[in-house]
Amino acid sequence: MRTIVTFLFTLLLTFNLTAQWQPAGDKIKTKWASEIDVNNVLPEYPRPIMERTEWQNLNGLWNYAIQPAGKQKPTSFEGEILVPFAIESSLSGVQERVGKNNELWYQQEFTVPGKWKNNKVLLHFGAVDWKADVWVNDVKVGQHTGGYTPFSFDITSALVNGKNNVVVKVWDPTDEGFQPRGKQVNRPEGIWYTPVSGIWQTVWLEPVPETYIEDLKITPDVDQNTLTVVARTSTVSSAQKVEVKVKEGDRVIASAQSINNQPVQVIMPENVKLWSPASPHLYDVEVVLWNGSKQLDKVDSYAAMRKYSVRRDDKGIVRLQLNNSDLFQFGPLDQGWWPDGLYTAPTDEALEYDVIKTKELGYNMIRKHVKVEPARWYTHCDRHGMIVWQDMPNGDRGQDWQMHQYFDGVERLRSAESEANYRKEWKEIIDYLYSYPSVGVWVPFNEAWGQFKTVEIVEWTKQYDPSRLVNPASGGNHFQIGDMLDLHNYPHPAMYLYDAQRATVLGEYGGIGWAHKEHLWEPNRNWGYVQFNSEKEVTDEYVKYAEQLKQLIHAGLSAAVYTQTTDVEVEVNGLMTYDRKLVKVDEARVKKVNQEICNILND
Repeated sequence: MRTIVTFLFTLLLTFNLTAQWQPAGDKIKTKWASEIDVNNVLPEYPRPIMERTEWQNLNGLWNYAIQPAGKQKPTSFEGEILVPFAIESSLSGVQERVGKNNELWYQQEFTVPGKWKNNKVLLHFGAVDWKADVWVNDVKVGQHTGGYTPFSFDITSALVNGKNNVVVKVWDPTDEGFQPRGKQVNRPEGIWYTPVSGIWQTVWLEPVPETYIEDLKITPDVDQNTLTVVARTSTVSSAQKVEVKVKEGDRVIASAQSINNQPVQVIMPENVKLWSPASPHLYDVEVVLWNGSKQLDKVDSYAAMRKYSVRRDDKGIVRLQLNNSDLFQFGPLDQGWWPDGLYTAPTDEALEYDVIKTKELGYNMIRKHVKVEPARWYTHCDRHGMIVWQDMPNGDRGQDWQMHQYFDGVERLRSAESEANYRKEWKEIIDYLYSYPSVGVWVPFNEAWGQFKTVEIVEWTKQYDPSRLVNPASGGNHFQIGDMLDLHNYPHPAMYLYDAQRATVLGEYGGIGWAHKEHLWEPNRNWGYVQFNSEKEVTDEYVKYAEQLKQLIHAGLSAAVYTQTTDVEVEVNGLMTYDRKLVKVDEARVKKVNQEICNILND
């Protein structure tokens, strides 16, 4: 009888929680919005590149309040918000603006499992936009600035037995501050979108031993056939040893060890399998931290053997290469926005869907445009074989844009605070994504949006991560630095500049629009570079541009990016509608011509 009563109580509680939360507003939504369970929101392990078995997800309904900046913690809260969806989004259940004059407060309770009692406990945030202050049981545990990177705090000494209380305060000035913010603006229109404030990625707890692995830095070297793993640990002792095992299924195929905080260099087998879009092979990697014969910590990871480079071909054209072979990299501009979750996909299936569909359309690359994704998105790209060009989200002011010539003016200076913040956030993004095999190109600037000290920033980026290519300014003011000259041209492809010393690429073109009336964010305010009215018309124009692109490749173009993966808000340039319910092109025709383009240098 007690079992039945408990079951009915749990069922009633679940029903009440679900009944209290509903998506806000009346905008279009994806099919995944209806699949959200408030008791099990984004339940997948949030960091596949460094995984432990024990963790606790804190996503779900939290209390929230918006109050004037500078006030103390609110004595009462306004209602509930579904974490990790930004407060401006429909899926938050709130859909309110915050603004630079206010702060957003969150509160939640949690209980630490008893079996964790001999461990330290870390509180992880996938991303919070922009400035976050965190308290546990009224003890300040940390602060973080930066809207795109994960961070964590050791909260062990602030914990109590039983229920614990976490409070988060967030301030985000959107486009009224200097911070990187991508396409967020207070007055969305055209290519600019709704603000995203507060928690927008998974919040979670993780138990770790007293001495533990904090981070992994994994570097493949195809030419030397080695895999180097740096395991950064919470404390360093000469008695510690790091052991790395590379596995194919259950079989260990290579291993190595190091002490004295040295990198572990694993010599890979002679018949090593290389990673590519055609064959995205991943090896499992097990990293163990020892103290003598005692195991201190263990994490599971993965890696790929691949190499990104440039080289001049037999016609004297500088080409992009993967694994020492020419590869024309071709893919869509991917904004990573959702009509219901804004920055946050409703489910992991939704997050993966865009990657799968891009692959099915015959592309081999994605340019992640002025946004950084949750860790799982990059793992999906690793698994499906999609090369990623990673933009730095823009912020602050830019200068005059001279897209058809090399820039010879004085670049606008940022304030010292703005410059320091840019450098801090860009370094954190590179550190965060370093070990993901799919990330092949860093893009520190887009067009002239916040572009400054280009030569210095590009030289630093190239020095900090020599394993990848650097695209200095996609469609921006051009300097003879980095690995490529990147042009933008709408709507048709064009190559109006050519660089004989670097790869010449077309970082944006296309923008073929179709405002399909059943899938619009706003019915009467839609924008596209060119507009058509049917799948056939859109596909015909797409194929026409693709045939033009082929001629440019023979003339010296080495990569191209088509605008864009999906419609976003009033921008209707997508291969898919914003709600992902309609692919707006003939998939078979587009896949055929895309594959011809991707393979054109190998035919």
